[in-house]
Amino acid sequence: MFRKVCIFSGNANPALTQEIVKFLEIPLGQIRVSRFSDGETFCEVQENVRGVDSYVIQPTSSPVNENFMELLIIADALRRASAGSITAVVPYYGYARQDRKVAPRTPITSKLCADLMVSAGVNRVLCVDLHAGQIQGFFNIPFDHLFSMPVMLENYIKRHYDSSAVVVSPDAGGVERARAYAKRFGASLAIIDKRRERANISEVMHIIGEVSGRDCIIVDDMIDTAGTLCNSARALQQAGARKVVACATHAVLSGPAVARIMDSPLSEVVVTNTIPLSEEAAQCGKIRVVSIARLLGEAIRRIHHSDSISSLFA
Repeated sequence: MFRKVCIFSGNANPALTQEIVKFLEIPLGQIRVSRFSDGETFCEVQENVRGVDSYVIQPTSSPVNENFMELLIIADALRRASAGSITAVVPYYGYARQDRKVAPRTPITSKLCADLMVSAGVNRVLCVDLHAGQIQGFFNIPFDHLFSMPVMLENYIKRHYDSSAVVVSPDAGGVERARAYAKRFGASLAIIDKRRERANISEVMHIIGEVSGRDCIIVDDMIDTAGTLCNSARALQQAGARKVVACATHAVLSGPAVARIMDSPLSEVVVTNTIPLSEEAAQCGKIRVVSIARLLGEAIRRIHHSDSISSLFA
């Protein structure tokens, strides 16, 4: 009898994969991913996967191109080994912000990545908190979109705050996410109106909502350079907020992000382990990690047994 399901890990986040297989109580699939001296990636699946439902855990985080190419090569190896199905579990979807043409003669790289994954042999995709939900439409295969909100609520927010807190969206684009948190938590909602002058530079304008004398929880899908987040925290502090914390799914934390967080009024920044923290971020006393391994593991279990995924967020 062949094993019916197998989980493989790329090199992007092996610690998360270990947590997932521990939750599912199955062994980690045997695969070797290495690089030649010229930088080329090589992959060898070291067990029989003929007819096996295979899951590849690989966030396409920094170094984005290297991790994405690794995902494609693993998928191709599994396809050529006659795997029954190949599900790409991509907790963080790189290039998600390049989901439309922002100027003439520019690419839509997010769509290109989707096409490449399908061409490599991926049959299904599982992601967490896409930067833009419509990216699901770039795929002509089944796509399951998970949200870290239940993990954040149960493992952090409900343990430290009550409904007197204010859930804050750092920009107009994140209002739907912040509203969902506020509704589940029974808290009020505030919005920060900002104007971005150029890439990776943001300017806070004003706050819509009452934050004076209250605990403020900024929620976002990712923290990149932390400019928006830290400017938002300062604006809330100046508006009289008692305490400011942030919750974000993806800890991209590029450039001066960690230094900015340390110098900001933020009391704590809570992120998930979709992306492994850099050494600098791991040593930052303000950054706290909650695990989404159980959420991903349960989603994989339900996909394998053809059960509902949406009921995870009911």
